[in-house]
Amino acid sequence: MVSIPQSVKNNSDFCNKNANTKQRENYGDCAAIKQYMGIFRREERKHMQDFQEDEKKNHDRIMLVEDDTTITHVLKRQLERWGYEVFDTVDFEHVMEAFAGWKPDLVLMDLTLPFFNGYYWCSEIRKVSDVPIIVISSAGDDMNLVMAINMGADDFLAKPFGMEVVVAKIQAVLRRSYAFVSEKALCCVGNVTLDLTEAVLHYKEKELKLSGNEFGILKILMKNPKRPVSREELMRSLWESEHFIDDNTLTVNVTRLRKKLEEIGLCEFIKTRKGIGYQIREEQVR
Repeated sequence: MVSIPQSVKNNSDFCNKNANTKQRENYGDCAAIKQYMGIFRREERKHMQDFQEDEKKNHDRIMLVEDDTTITHVLKRQLERWGYEVFDTVDFEHVMEAFAGWKPDLVLMDLTLPFFNGYYWCSEIRKVSDVPIIVISSAGDDMNLVMAINMGADDFLAKPFGMEVVVAKIQAVLRRSYAFVSEKALCCVGNVTLDLTEAVLHYKEKELKLSGNEFGILKILMKNPKRPVSREELMRSLWESEHFIDDNTLTVNVTRLRKKLEEIGLCEFIKTRKGIGYQIREEQVR
């Protein structure tokens, strides 16, 4: 049997003691790290919750007028996930009272409703407000689209629809309806002045308040009075992508705008360039 020298035993004991001490130190470091990580994660969760609450508070208010409870439930749940505040109407006989109380930034309006249809409520809202309206209908034909826009709607959703389309349309309509608020300038053609801050057209001591679509159309035409603006360029400017709009919608909006311009004495202010688009008729306003 080989005997181990005492010096080696002593050195071995020293190493074991050092190892145990180091191990305890490591365990202590790990415990401290775990403690700090736990505090960090709790603080991170708190900051994220505060951020999400702030985001939700800063988002827009949507009024949903839809009598199909399944669609209402899905739309409300999904839009709230996007941070929107959603008010779903339950009294379809007194929609205007709910509208006045809620003061929404956008209205999602079904066309087929109890008591009065969506066309009626669109026209009633337009009497008191320029808030953007997107109509919803299972009948996606051109006639329903034209009628809805004539009654004051800004866009159209045909059932069935995907949530990505709904959100994209809401974002585009809100963007084009409220983006002009931040601009501080005037655009003049002859003696016609477009106030880019208030979305109001001035002509010979008369003024015309414009909806979001009307403002967008006049803005791009009056900023380019020397050349025709194509229909495609107008659609890109107004709706960001042709995928969410068609020629009929643009035609209806231009027709409605021309009628309003005629009411303040601006006849043929927007002329059609056949096969191209539209152009301001500058000689008419000198």
